[in-house]
Amino acid sequence: MNKLFLGLAIVAGSLAFAQETQTTTTTITTVNKEKEPIRFGIKAGATSAYFSQQKLSANNQKIGFNAGAFVNIPLSKQISLQPEVLYNQLGAKSVLSSSEVTTGATTVKRQSDFKTTLNYISVPLMVQFKPVDNFYFEAGPEFSYFINGKNKGETTVTSTTAGITTTQRESTSETIDKDNINKFNFGLGIGLGYYFTPNLGINARYVNSLTKIDNNRPAAENNNRAFQLGLNYKF
Repeated sequence: MNKLFLGLAIVAGSLAFAQETQTTTTTITTVNKEKEPIRFGIKAGATSAYFSQQKLSANNQKIGFNAGAFVNIPLSKQISLQPEVLYNQLGAKSVLSSSEVTTGATTVKRQSDFKTTLNYISVPLMVQFKPVDNFYFEAGPEFSYFINGKNKGETTVTSTTAGITTTQRESTSETIDKDNINKFNFGLGIGLGYYFTPNLGINARYVNSLTKIDNNRPAAENNNRAFQLGLNYKF
């Protein structure tokens, strides 16, 4: 009888040990797949702008800057929404204009070569897709409001009377009449970016305006085009 009780005790002890071993070895490691928190940030960079009627070249690129703030709102681990508010300089170089007026025997020709600066407050609304950590693609609309602008350059005036021609050149600087410019500008942006650290990153973006610049010309006239390159900093 004692041997029977001893045998049962040994069997019960073995089953208890096996159950404990199984319980301790079934631990599952879970990976945190939660989206990142909402983060605010600032950004600044250079803008290289030109007009749609110009051929893309280094000669007509007007260099300006953009700067402002943003908030990054993750919708999932890979997709986020980033609204921004920027001070944005657009415009172009080698903006040519000419006119010719004949009065009696005198013909006056004016030819101008301007660097045009157009200052906007822009509100891009970018949707960002992150295929891998720290790297993202982005696309979305940009809404802008015109603040002010200036033309600065050189004007050549040629006057011809009875076959005799005189030429004068003068430097000019003029403030653009706000009434001649569309106050609201709508464009589409596409870009990419990379974060070197959780806080500091670089961003490149191209923005194509769909709204004509000048109020007083046909709809087929100039639109803004811009390349942007800058740094982002998340708090």
